[in-house]
Amino acid sequence: MQTSDVHVYVFDTMADWEVGHAIGFINTPDYQKQPGRYRIRSVGRTHDPAVTMGGLRITPELTIADLKPPDSAMLILPGGTSWDRTHEDDPAIEAARAFLNAGVPVAAICGATSGLARGGLLDDRAHTSNAKEYLEHQQGYRGAASYREERAVTDRGVITAGSTAPVDFARAVFAALDMYEKSVLDAWYGLFSTGDANYFQQLMQALKAK
Repeated sequence: MQTSDVHVYVFDTMADWEVGHAIGFINTPDYQKQPGRYRIRSVGRTHDPAVTMGGLRITPELTIADLKPPDSAMLILPGGTSWDRTHEDDPAIEAARAFLNAGVPVAAICGATSGLARGGLLDDRAHTSNAKEYLEHQQGYRGAASYREERAVTDRGVITAGSTAPVDFARAVFAALDMYEKSVLDAWYGLFSTGDANYFQQLMQALKAK
């Protein structure tokens, strides 16, 4: 079985926790239909280390300029304050456009949704974010009619979520990658969204039934 890369954009001010569940479980093969099918790779504007909001220093494995959609199963765009105060992340917006044009999914959370909005990539797709008003402040955004008051939304290759929905975001990412059997995914989501130990038992039973 060939391993496919899932690329995560890393940059200064990146909000670590927003993509933690998604990337952590992509790299945890225990529950997956096909263990080892995916691996996480980091991509940055340059090869210079990025310092996350939590203070972690990450050296990108490749640059946005070197990233090609056919070489990737998904592009994940974390939130971070740089999306709102600079245009330094514009190369990531253009990478997302190239991915979608090539039929490769893009997952954006929090501030990254504002980048997609600024690039016009949400104008005709159902989507969500931190709030509709947050996106309406983005120059070039014309997608207000397609905004949904939901924790995570998937439409035509684009996954969006707000900053308070990292677990919902991860579930949508896993579903798009077809990583888990439905019973496993439902139990995983129940456990991590509620903390109810009954879902842990359901998860163990679902794994035994695989």
